[in-house]
Amino acid sequence: MKIICIGRNYTDHIAELQNERPTEPVVFLKPDTSILLHKQPFFIPSFSNDVHHEVEVVVRINRIGKHIDKKFAHKYYNEIGLGIDFTARDVQQRCKEKGLPWGESKIF
Repeated sequence: MKIICIGRNYTDHIAELQNERPTEPVVFLKPDTSILLHKQPFFIPSFSNDVHHEVEVVVRINRIGKHIDKKFAHKYYNEIGLGIDFTARDVQQRCKEKGLPWGESKIF
């Protein structure tokens, strides 16, 4: 399973964090271990002192495809739901300052 995420696509959040508005989607991955299994507790990680959360739309892709025409897109997913994306902002900022990928701030 792959968890593919799109970042910096919400204008108010871009302004809040004083980020540059991208011209292309910002794509990042999360490991499947970041999914909280049914009735399991969530723990704030000990490596961060600044964890934020955002409600996200989640789409489960169920078919392989490439260059899908917009009118056929609905045939390539079978579930839509809501999720909560947690980010260790202090870790993310450190990574960004060093020019590193910031996936580390999203892996828990």
